Amino acid sequence: MYSFKNDYSEGAHPQILNALIETNMVQEEGYGEDHYSLQAAELLKEKMGRSDVAIHFLTGGTQTNLTAISAFLRPHHAAIAAITGHINVHETGAIEATGHKVLTVNSGKDGKLTPAGIQEVLDAHPDEHMVKPKLVYISDTTENGAVYTKNEVEQLSTFCKENYLYFYMDGARLGSALTSSANDLDLSDLPNLVDVFYVGGTKNGALLGEALVICNDALKEDFRFYMKQKGAMLAKGRLTGIQFLELFRDNLFFDLAAHANAMATKISEGIDAAGYGFLTPPVSNQIFPILPNTLLEELHQQFNFFDWEKVDDEHTAVRLVTSWATKEEAVDAFVESLKKKVTE
Repeated sequence: MYSFKNDYSEGAHPQILNALIETNMVQEEGYGEDHYSLQAAELLKEKMGRSDVAIHFLTGGTQTNLTAISAFLRPHHAAIAAITGHINVHETGAIEATGHKVLTVNSGKDGKLTPAGIQEVLDAHPDEHMVKPKLVYISDTTENGAVYTKNEVEQLSTFCKENYLYFYMDGARLGSALTSSANDLDLSDLPNLVDVFYVGGTKNGALLGEALVICNDALKEDFRFYMKQKGAMLAKGRLTGIQFLELFRDNLFFDLAAHANAMATKISEGIDAAGYGFLTPPVSNQIFPILPNTLLEELHQQFNFFDWEKVDDEHTAVRLVTSWATKEEAVDAFVESLKKKVTE
Protein backbone atom coordinates (compact mmCIF):
# COMPACT_ATOMS: atom_id res chain seq x y z
CA MET A 1 0.00 0.00 0.00
CA TYR A 2 1.55 3.30 -1.12
CA SER A 3 1.39 6.32 1.17
CA PHE A 4 0.41 9.86 0.24
CA LYS A 5 -0.04 10.79 3.92
CA ASN A 6 3.00 13.03 4.29
CA ASP A 7 6.37 14.06 2.86
CA TYR A 8 8.58 12.40 5.47
CA SER A 9 7.67 8.72 5.16
CA GLU A 10 11.01 7.92 3.52
CA GLY A 11 14.39 8.34 5.19
CA ALA A 12 16.72 10.73 3.36
CA HIS A 13 18.15 11.38 -0.07
CA PRO A 14 21.11 9.04 -0.78
CA GLN A 15 23.48 11.99 -1.28
CA ILE A 16 22.80 13.04 2.31
CA LEU A 17 23.22 9.52 3.65
CA ASN A 18 26.51 9.15 1.78
CA ALA A 19 27.79 12.42 3.22
CA LEU A 20 26.90 11.27 6.74
CA ILE A 21 28.69 7.95 6.20
CA GLU A 22 31.78 9.53 4.64
CA THR A 23 32.19 11.97 7.54
CA ASN A 24 31.16 9.54 10.24
CA MET A 25 34.57 8.97 11.84
CA VAL A 26 35.78 12.56 11.60
CA GLN A 27 36.08 14.10 15.06
CA GLU A 28 34.26 17.43 15.39
CA GLU A 29 33.19 19.97 17.97
CA GLY A 30 29.70 19.55 19.39
CA TYR A 31 26.58 21.69 19.70
CA GLY A 32 26.68 23.20 16.23
CA GLU A 33 30.26 24.44 16.49
CA ASP A 34 31.55 21.82 14.03
CA HIS A 35 32.96 23.06 10.77
CA TYR A 36 30.17 21.41 8.72
CA SER A 37 27.48 23.43 10.51
CA LEU A 38 29.51 26.62 10.32
CA GLN A 39 30.13 26.06 6.63
CA ALA A 40 26.44 25.28 6.00
CA ALA A 41 25.40 28.49 7.75
CA GLU A 42 27.81 30.51 5.58
CA LEU A 43 26.52 28.77 2.46
CA LEU A 44 22.92 29.64 3.33
CA LYS A 45 23.91 33.25 3.96
CA GLU A 46 25.52 33.31 0.52
CA LYS A 47 22.36 31.90 -1.09
CA MET A 48 20.30 34.59 0.64
CA GLY A 49 22.73 37.38 -0.13
CA ARG A 50 22.82 38.39 3.53
CA SER A 51 25.91 37.94 5.68
CA ASP A 52 24.30 39.59 8.72
CA VAL A 53 21.61 37.00 9.51
CA ALA A 54 22.03 34.49 12.36
CA ILE A 55 21.45 30.84 11.45
CA HIS A 56 20.78 28.05 13.93
CA PHE A 57 20.08 24.39 13.13
CA LEU A 58 17.33 22.60 15.05
CA THR A 59 15.85 19.16 14.55
CA GLY A 60 12.13 19.62 13.86
CA GLY A 61 9.39 22.09 13.06
CA THR A 62 7.50 22.09 16.34
CA GLN A 63 10.75 22.31 18.28
CA THR A 64 11.85 25.24 16.14
CA ASN A 65 8.54 27.07 16.51
CA LEU A 66 8.28 26.73 20.28
CA THR A 67 11.95 27.53 20.90
CA ALA A 68 11.97 30.60 18.67
CA ILE A 69 8.57 32.05 19.46
CA SER A 70 8.96 31.66 23.21
CA ALA A 71 12.43 33.24 23.00
CA PHE A 72 11.15 36.31 21.18
CA LEU A 73 8.07 37.01 23.31
CA ARG A 74 7.82 38.53 26.77
CA PRO A 75 5.49 36.82 29.29
CA HIS A 76 2.42 38.92 28.40
CA HIS A 77 2.89 38.62 24.61
CA ALA A 78 0.81 36.49 22.26
CA ALA A 79 1.20 35.15 18.72
CA ILE A 80 -1.31 35.66 15.91
CA ALA A 81 -1.95 32.81 13.48
CA ALA A 82 -4.53 31.57 11.01
CA ILE A 83 -7.08 29.32 12.67
CA THR A 84 -5.63 26.52 10.53
CA GLY A 85 -2.04 27.45 11.45
CA HIS A 86 0.30 24.69 12.54
CA ILE A 87 1.03 26.28 15.92
CA ASN A 88 -2.72 26.37 16.59
CA VAL A 89 -3.89 22.94 15.48
CA HIS A 90 -0.95 20.54 15.09
CA GLU A 91 1.55 21.22 17.87
CA THR A 92 -0.27 19.97 20.96
CA GLY A 93 -0.41 23.43 22.50
CA ALA A 94 3.40 23.75 22.38
CA ILE A 95 3.31 27.55 22.21
CA GLU A 96 0.71 27.80 24.98
CA ALA A 97 2.80 25.43 27.08
CA THR A 98 5.57 28.06 27.03
CA GLY A 99 3.10 30.60 28.45
CA HIS A 100 2.03 32.40 25.28
CA LYS A 101 -1.49 32.47 23.92
CA VAL A 102 -2.14 31.87 20.21
CA LEU A 103 -4.74 34.32 18.87
CA THR A 104 -6.43 33.05 15.71
CA VAL A 105 -7.82 34.59 12.55
CA ASN A 106 -10.46 32.93 10.38
CA SER A 107 -8.38 32.82 7.23
CA GLY A 108 -10.67 30.97 4.82
CA LYS A 109 -9.96 27.87 2.77
CA ASP A 110 -6.43 28.85 1.71
CA GLY A 111 -5.15 29.41 5.26
CA LYS A 112 -3.56 32.77 4.47
CA LEU A 113 -3.34 35.72 6.83
CA THR A 114 -4.11 39.27 5.66
CA PRO A 115 -3.48 42.66 7.28
CA ALA A 116 -7.23 43.11 7.72
CA GLY A 117 -7.54 39.88 9.67
CA ILE A 118 -4.61 40.76 11.90
CA GLN A 119 -6.06 44.21 12.51
CA GLU A 120 -9.23 42.62 13.90
CA VAL A 121 -7.12 40.80 16.48
CA LEU A 122 -5.29 43.99 17.42
CA ASP A 123 -8.59 45.85 17.80
CA ALA A 124 -9.89 43.12 20.11
CA HIS A 125 -6.84 43.42 22.42
CA PRO A 126 -6.56 47.12 23.23
CA ASP A 127 -5.17 47.23 26.76
CA GLU A 128 -3.29 45.60 29.64
CA HIS A 129 -6.28 43.51 30.72
CA MET A 130 -5.59 41.19 27.81
CA VAL A 131 -2.53 39.58 26.27
CA LYS A 132 -0.64 41.81 23.88
CA PRO A 133 -0.36 40.56 20.28
CA LYS A 134 3.31 40.78 19.34
CA LEU A 135 4.19 38.15 16.73
CA VAL A 136 2.50 37.25 13.44
CA TYR A 137 2.95 33.63 12.38
CA ILE A 138 2.47 32.38 8.84
CA SER A 139 3.63 29.27 7.01
CA ASP A 140 4.61 28.99 3.36
CA THR A 141 3.12 26.74 2.13
CA THR A 142 0.06 27.07 4.35
CA GLU A 143 -1.54 24.11 6.08
CA ASN A 144 -4.00 24.02 3.18
CA GLY A 145 -1.33 23.91 0.49
CA ALA A 146 -1.54 27.56 -0.60
CA VAL A 147 1.46 29.71 -1.51
CA TYR A 148 1.96 33.34 -0.52
CA THR A 149 2.78 35.76 -3.34
CA LYS A 150 5.54 38.32 -2.92
CA ASN A 151 2.96 41.10 -2.81
CA GLU A 152 1.06 39.36 -0.02
CA VAL A 153 4.22 38.92 2.06
CA GLU A 154 5.22 42.54 1.38
CA GLN A 155 1.83 43.75 2.61
CA LEU A 156 2.13 41.68 5.77
CA SER A 157 5.69 42.88 6.29
CA THR A 158 4.69 46.53 6.00
CA PHE A 159 1.74 46.03 8.33
CA CYS A 160 3.89 44.30 10.95
CA LYS A 161 6.50 47.06 10.87
CA GLU A 162 3.83 49.76 11.19
CA ASN A 163 2.29 47.96 14.18
CA TYR A 164 5.56 46.90 15.90
CA LEU A 165 4.84 43.21 15.38
CA TYR A 166 7.45 40.52 14.77
CA PHE A 167 6.88 38.70 11.48
CA TYR A 168 7.67 34.95 11.60
CA MET A 169 7.49 32.48 8.72
CA ASP A 170 7.31 28.73 9.27
CA GLY A 171 9.20 27.18 6.38
CA ALA A 172 8.60 23.49 6.97
CA ARG A 173 7.54 23.24 3.30
CA LEU A 174 9.39 26.31 2.05
CA GLY A 175 11.02 24.23 -0.69
CA SER A 176 7.62 23.38 -2.15
CA ALA A 177 6.52 27.02 -1.88
CA LEU A 178 9.60 28.45 -3.60
CA THR A 179 9.40 25.97 -6.49
CA SER A 180 5.64 26.27 -6.98
CA SER A 181 4.33 27.59 -10.29
CA ALA A 182 2.26 30.05 -8.23
CA ASN A 183 5.32 31.48 -6.46
CA ASP A 184 7.19 34.71 -7.24
CA LEU A 185 9.27 34.89 -4.06
CA ASP A 186 12.99 34.15 -3.96
CA LEU A 187 14.88 32.83 -0.96
CA SER A 188 16.86 36.07 -1.02
CA ASP A 189 13.66 38.11 -0.59
CA LEU A 190 12.81 36.65 2.81
CA PRO A 191 15.49 38.31 5.00
CA ASN A 192 14.24 41.67 3.74
CA LEU A 193 10.60 40.93 4.50
CA VAL A 194 10.39 38.85 7.69
CA ASP A 195 12.06 39.02 11.08
CA VAL A 196 12.56 35.28 11.34
CA PHE A 197 11.96 32.26 9.11
CA TYR A 198 13.20 28.73 8.81
CA VAL A 199 14.17 26.50 5.93
CA GLY A 200 12.66 23.05 6.35
CA GLY A 201 14.83 20.01 5.71
CA THR A 202 12.75 17.29 7.38
CA LYS A 203 10.03 17.47 4.72
CA ASN A 204 12.42 17.93 1.82
CA GLY A 205 14.89 15.09 1.74
CA ALA A 206 16.80 15.39 5.02
CA LEU A 207 16.67 12.81 7.81
CA LEU A 208 15.80 15.70 10.12
CA GLY A 209 16.60 19.34 10.54
CA GLU A 210 15.41 22.92 10.11
CA ALA A 211 17.62 25.98 9.56
CA LEU A 212 16.30 28.93 11.58
CA VAL A 213 17.24 32.30 10.11
CA ILE A 214 17.03 35.30 12.45
CA CYS A 215 17.08 38.54 10.45
CA ASN A 216 16.08 41.08 13.12
CA ASP A 217 19.11 42.10 15.19
CA ALA A 218 16.94 42.62 18.26
CA LEU A 219 16.08 38.90 18.32
CA LYS A 220 19.56 37.43 17.93
CA GLU A 221 20.99 37.94 21.41
CA ASP A 222 21.34 34.87 23.63
CA PHE A 223 19.37 32.62 21.27
CA ARG A 224 21.73 29.70 21.88
CA PHE A 225 20.84 29.95 25.59
CA TYR A 226 17.17 29.48 24.68
CA MET A 227 18.05 26.55 22.43
CA LYS A 228 19.91 24.81 25.25
CA GLN A 229 17.17 25.50 27.78
CA LYS A 230 14.48 24.05 25.48
CA GLY A 231 16.47 20.92 24.64
CA ALA A 232 16.98 22.12 21.08
CA MET A 233 20.77 22.17 21.07
CA LEU A 234 21.90 18.90 19.53
CA ALA A 235 25.19 17.59 20.94
CA LYS A 236 26.00 16.02 17.58
CA GLY A 237 25.12 19.19 15.74
CA ARG A 238 27.17 17.98 12.78
CA LEU A 239 24.20 15.79 11.81
CA THR A 240 22.11 18.79 10.79
CA GLY A 241 25.03 20.81 9.46
CA ILE A 242 26.16 18.07 7.07
CA GLN A 243 22.65 17.64 5.72
CA PHE A 244 22.12 21.34 4.97
CA LEU A 245 25.56 21.52 3.42
CA GLU A 246 24.52 18.78 1.00
CA LEU A 247 21.08 20.28 0.35
CA PHE A 248 22.50 23.67 -0.64
CA ARG A 249 25.96 22.82 -2.01
CA ASP A 250 24.41 22.60 -5.48
CA ASN A 251 20.68 22.74 -6.22
CA LEU A 252 19.53 19.59 -4.40
CA PHE A 253 17.11 21.36 -2.04
CA PHE A 254 15.21 22.94 -4.91
CA ASP A 255 15.44 19.89 -7.19
CA LEU A 256 13.83 17.68 -4.54
CA ALA A 257 11.05 20.19 -3.89
CA ALA A 258 10.42 20.59 -7.62
CA HIS A 259 10.02 16.82 -7.96
CA ALA A 260 7.45 16.75 -5.15
CA ASN A 261 5.50 19.55 -6.83
CA ALA A 262 5.69 17.86 -10.23
CA MET A 263 4.23 14.65 -8.80
CA ALA A 264 1.43 16.61 -7.11
CA THR A 265 0.70 18.40 -10.39
CA LYS A 266 0.43 15.11 -12.23
CA ILE A 267 -2.04 13.76 -9.67
CA SER A 268 -4.01 17.02 -9.82
CA GLU A 269 -4.26 16.87 -13.59
CA GLY A 270 -5.52 13.31 -13.38
CA ILE A 271 -8.11 14.24 -10.75
CA ASP A 272 -9.25 17.19 -12.85
CA ALA A 273 -9.50 15.01 -15.97
CA ALA A 274 -11.63 12.56 -14.00
CA GLY A 275 -14.09 15.37 -13.29
CA TYR A 276 -13.40 16.00 -9.62
CA GLY A 277 -12.77 19.37 -7.97
CA PHE A 278 -10.56 20.66 -5.16
CA LEU A 279 -11.06 22.27 -1.76
CA THR A 280 -8.25 24.74 -2.62
CA PRO A 281 -6.41 25.25 -5.93
CA PRO A 282 -3.55 22.71 -6.20
CA VAL A 283 -0.28 24.68 -6.33
CA SER A 284 2.10 22.79 -4.02
CA ASN A 285 2.94 19.27 -2.88
CA GLN A 286 -0.20 19.18 -0.73
CA ILE A 287 -3.42 18.84 -2.70
CA PHE A 288 -6.99 18.55 -1.44
CA PRO A 289 -9.33 16.88 -3.96
CA ILE A 290 -13.04 16.47 -3.20
CA LEU A 291 -14.02 12.86 -3.87
CA PRO A 292 -17.16 10.72 -3.47
CA ASN A 293 -17.19 8.71 -0.28
CA THR A 294 -17.88 5.54 -2.28
CA LEU A 295 -14.65 6.08 -4.20
CA LEU A 296 -12.69 6.74 -1.02
CA GLU A 297 -13.57 3.32 0.34
CA GLU A 298 -11.86 1.73 -2.66
CA LEU A 299 -8.87 4.09 -2.73
CA HIS A 300 -8.15 3.50 0.95
CA GLN A 301 -7.63 -0.18 0.13
CA GLN A 302 -4.71 0.73 -2.15
CA PHE A 303 -3.32 4.00 -0.79
CA ASN A 304 -2.74 5.75 2.53
CA PHE A 305 -3.93 9.37 2.80
CA PHE A 306 -5.89 11.59 5.17
CA ASP A 307 -9.60 12.31 4.98
CA TRP A 308 -9.39 16.07 5.59
CA GLU A 309 -12.83 17.66 5.68
CA LYS A 310 -16.43 16.58 5.15
CA VAL A 311 -17.92 18.57 2.27
CA ASP A 312 -21.43 17.08 2.27
CA ASP A 313 -23.08 13.76 3.06
CA GLU A 314 -21.65 12.16 -0.06
CA HIS A 315 -18.28 13.90 -0.58
CA THR A 316 -15.08 14.40 1.43
CA ALA A 317 -12.01 16.53 0.81
CA VAL A 318 -8.88 14.45 1.28
CA ARG A 319 -5.23 15.46 1.60
CA LEU A 320 -2.66 13.92 -0.72
CA VAL A 321 1.00 14.78 -0.10
CA THR A 322 3.83 14.03 -2.49
CA SER A 323 7.52 14.13 -1.59
CA TRP A 324 11.04 14.26 -2.94
CA ALA A 325 10.86 10.46 -3.16
CA THR A 326 7.37 9.96 -4.59
CA LYS A 327 7.45 7.37 -7.36
CA GLU A 328 5.81 8.34 -10.63
CA GLU A 329 4.39 4.84 -11.04
CA ALA A 330 2.52 5.30 -7.72
CA VAL A 331 1.08 8.55 -9.04
CA ASP A 332 0.05 6.80 -12.25
CA ALA A 333 -1.59 4.00 -10.27
CA PHE A 334 -3.61 6.50 -8.21
CA VAL A 335 -4.80 8.34 -11.34
CA GLU A 336 -5.63 5.03 -13.04
CA SER A 337 -7.81 4.04 -10.08
CA LEU A 338 -9.77 7.26 -10.53
CA LYS A 339 -10.22 6.70 -14.25
CA LYS A 340 -11.37 3.14 -13.68
CA LYS A 341 -14.09 4.30 -11.29
CA VAL A 342 -15.29 7.01 -13.72
CA THR A 343 -15.65 4.52 -16.59
CA GLU A 344 -17.52 1.93 -14.53
